[in-house]
Amino acid sequence: MADFMIRFLICNVFISGIIGILLIAKRIFKGNLSSRMQYNLWFLLLGLLVVPFIPFRLIGFPQILSWLSSLKSSPTSGTRTAIGEAVGINPAGNADWMNDFALSVNSETPSSIGYILFGIWLVGILAMIILVFKSSIRLQNLKKSALPLQNPEVRKLYHRCMKEMGINRNIHVYSTAFLKSPIIVGLLKPCIYLPIHLISDYNESDMRYMLLHELQHYKHKDAIANYLMNFAGIIYWFNPLVWYALKEMRNDREVACDTSVLKMLEEDDYADYGNTLINFAEKISLTPFPFAAGLGGNMKQMKRRIINIVSYEKPTFIKRVKGMTAFMLTAVLLLGFAPFISTYAADGSHYQWDSSSENISYVDLSTYFGEYKGSFVLYDLENDAWSIHDMEHATLRVAPNSTYKIYDALFGLEEGVITPENSFIAWNGETYPFEAWNADQTLQSAMNSSVNWYFQTVDEQLGASDVYSYVQKIGYGNENMSGDYSSYWMESSLEISPIEQVELLTKLQNNSFGFAPENINAVKDAIRLSSSDTGTLYGKTGTGRVNGQDVNGWFIGYIETADNTYFFATNISADSDATGGNATEITMSILSDMNIWVSQK
Repeated sequence: MADFMIRFLICNVFISGIIGILLIAKRIFKGNLSSRMQYNLWFLLLGLLVVPFIPFRLIGFPQILSWLSSLKSSPTSGTRTAIGEAVGINPAGNADWMNDFALSVNSETPSSIGYILFGIWLVGILAMIILVFKSSIRLQNLKKSALPLQNPEVRKLYHRCMKEMGINRNIHVYSTAFLKSPIIVGLLKPCIYLPIHLISDYNESDMRYMLLHELQHYKHKDAIANYLMNFAGIIYWFNPLVWYALKEMRNDREVACDTSVLKMLEEDDYADYGNTLINFAEKISLTPFPFAAGLGGNMKQMKRRIINIVSYEKPTFIKRVKGMTAFMLTAVLLLGFAPFISTYAADGSHYQWDSSSENISYVDLSTYFGEYKGSFVLYDLENDAWSIHDMEHATLRVAPNSTYKIYDALFGLEEGVITPENSFIAWNGETYPFEAWNADQTLQSAMNSSVNWYFQTVDEQLGASDVYSYVQKIGYGNENMSGDYSSYWMESSLEISPIEQVELLTKLQNNSFGFAPENINAVKDAIRLSSSDTGTLYGKTGTGRVNGQDVNGWFIGYIETADNTYFFATNISADSDATGGNATEITMSILSDMNIWVSQK
């Protein structure tokens, strides 16, 4: 929950900015947007307020375009810093295999601030619920004290208004001494409550306008909007801009209702309707009930409504077209922020894999894993079949560690930081805990010895924005690079699941990314581990070492045979000794017993 609260607060920063954009857009397009359209724009904001609570990431326009592009080209938690403690493993005891070198990172205990903020948020929600509950009690007392409308003139006028608006439903009308202005209440059983003083001072014209206004609330289902607005106010009680936006939404609702009434009137009646608001401005006020819609408002709001009435003109066809265009442009702009918000909001700890159409076999390989928690994922390309041990862990996103270097190298090749012909990067003279790191490197040697500084240099030359663009383009895990730029893939913000590892390897092997073929081949050559008469093994290890303990081990890759390709990913976790080397041993044992690959001695 502490993590959620931090994400939620970040989302609120963006939501506040979106509110500002919406207000600016409303001002820019004020002359084109009808009052109803201005009101309806706020529903887009209500939709965006839900996004932080959606447990998965929304797909944005860039991802859609990238996906379409790939179809055309396809042939088929807190910041941590690196320190000097390290471990080195040769997975198979064979010099031709990749070395599993990994630096340790420090992991700080999650801050208690998140839990404190979460507690404050819940207390605020509780306080708001109490206030709403008290208002609801007042409303219930009002209902109990109200009497069915008896005045025959008002009743006759009311039924005439109902007929005029084409409403056939029987909406009960009551009179009460405990209101200053009319209100309509109820979602399933709507009722209108009229103040007694308005009935006793009966004026047919004024009463007609008031009834038409309240019935417009019913016709446009404003009761539903009331519930949504009040719920948003409870959840976002701490955000003053959200409260301001909800207030403006209520104001726009009343203006929209006024406009709907004006559409029913003759032009000569516009002034009379405005005079009604002016005449009763001192008598009517905002309703004290959160789930009611009424005629009232403060003097500033009344002034705005009267100005709207005075300036109202029935819209022409051209004006309606301009209004619809302005509305659509604003809507697209606002909705475009939804995936951006969800990037920070969604709990990305698990990959939301749609396995309904997949050919999946669930296998029990627990004997291979021993005391480790972990999963094994195998994809048989020829038969389009999956074999998965521990689905829960197979969708769990964890740090990729050195397995990410496969794609980091590909990004560098695509941008020309290194080339297949010249991937040389000179050692800067800094002493590292592994002798193999203390030398000049090429892509082949850096991948073989998992040389962190080589790939960090590639990242520095690429720049954070380019790296992030590529991470998004290929859809790498949670796509979160908020961690330290030198170690975002080392038990930090970037995370990926075993299933996603296999899916990406499949795309790599097929070049579904649409990258230059020579760059794809250069990466494949760098991760080639072993060849025999039966096929070729490609792979990369990864070890997550936190506070001196190996807690996360990876071995991912694929096997090309004469008639098939098998993609695999193994991940293990433990308090200690969970290394890429041990993940490799588990993987090779499984593949051997499946008669897919036998280790060469």
